[in-house]
Amino acid sequence: MKKTIVANASTHSAEPISDSNQTGPDGNGKGKPNILRVITYHRVANLDDEHLLNPRLISATPEVFARQMEHVANNYNAVSIDQVLDAIMNGGQLPDRAVLITFDDAYYDLTEHAWPILKRFQLPGTLFVPTAYPDHPERSFWWDRLYRAFVHTSKSVLEATPLGSLSLRTRDERLRNLKRIQDFIKTIPHGRALQLVDEICANLGEKRTVIKSVLSWNELRHLDDDGLTIAAHTRIHPMLNQMTTEEIREEVKNSQEDLKKENGKALPVFCYPGGGFDERVHSILQEFDFKVAFNTMEGINDLNSTDCLALRRTNITRRTTPMVFRIRLLHSFAPIDVWRHRKKESAVNFREVSDY
Repeated sequence: MKKTIVANASTHSAEPISDSNQTGPDGNGKGKPNILRVITYHRVANLDDEHLLNPRLISATPEVFARQMEHVANNYNAVSIDQVLDAIMNGGQLPDRAVLITFDDAYYDLTEHAWPILKRFQLPGTLFVPTAYPDHPERSFWWDRLYRAFVHTSKSVLEATPLGSLSLRTRDERLRNLKRIQDFIKTIPHGRALQLVDEICANLGEKRTVIKSVLSWNELRHLDDDGLTIAAHTRIHPMLNQMTTEEIREEVKNSQEDLKKENGKALPVFCYPGGGFDERVHSILQEFDFKVAFNTMEGINDLNSTDCLALRRTNITRRTTPMVFRIRLLHSFAPIDVWRHRKKESAVNFREVSDY
């Protein structure tokens, strides 16, 4: 069994804002909640080297990530996914100020930056792997393909897209319209989404580049042996709610089978790519006896009352300053984070409908 690492909260450190978890969900002290904060990262990397991978996936530079993890180590109890499973399956109580640190997509640079920093502070982590990508450098995530095509094209206008003609005259215009296309792609059926990516990349004169973006299975096994927990993130990283029911079932089933084949085990833990899930996806996870799954909705969880197949997370981006990071982990800030997420989603949906 994998050793469980718990980072103990410092007894002398303090935060600028109170974060007491000792009362019940209604604040009246009736029963102790089982509060879990989940932090989401994608990549921890420097910005200087970015020309083949979309830099929007960089959640923090190594320097900033180290400061964030130092804050977690000094002020919170970082828990392993095993502790979360014990709380859900056996009624175990998480420590006060519990934080689960997660990474999506298994980008290759995790071993260079993020994992050494976690080890320095003795913090456990969980990595969600899209299992069709390890050992296949010829496969690129669609958002990285689009980034390369948009940034390196010689064209000044992209014609005949679902959002109309898009200007590519300046770098800012390219990045802004790339984001619009990416947002739109997440709203259409998966097969059509991939077809649209191929069409746009071809129109932009894409030069297919074989690069290593995802960790290999040998590297993943080494990380698992070293203490990092590995769990399923589908096979090909689709928005599951944009697939047929049978396609969803295959993605969920085969990702677990890949983990068992390559790593010898597969925990009943899942992460929805892009937060794409609905009642069909939820039902299929129950069918395959998953116990915990994570989406992209912002907020903090009480494992005693929440749906554990729809746990909320706090997504970290490069805009997350040290003060913002501290505030977003606070229990009292959770309702504001939820409101921010809903406002952002509404704005994106409005732009998609208006532009289309």
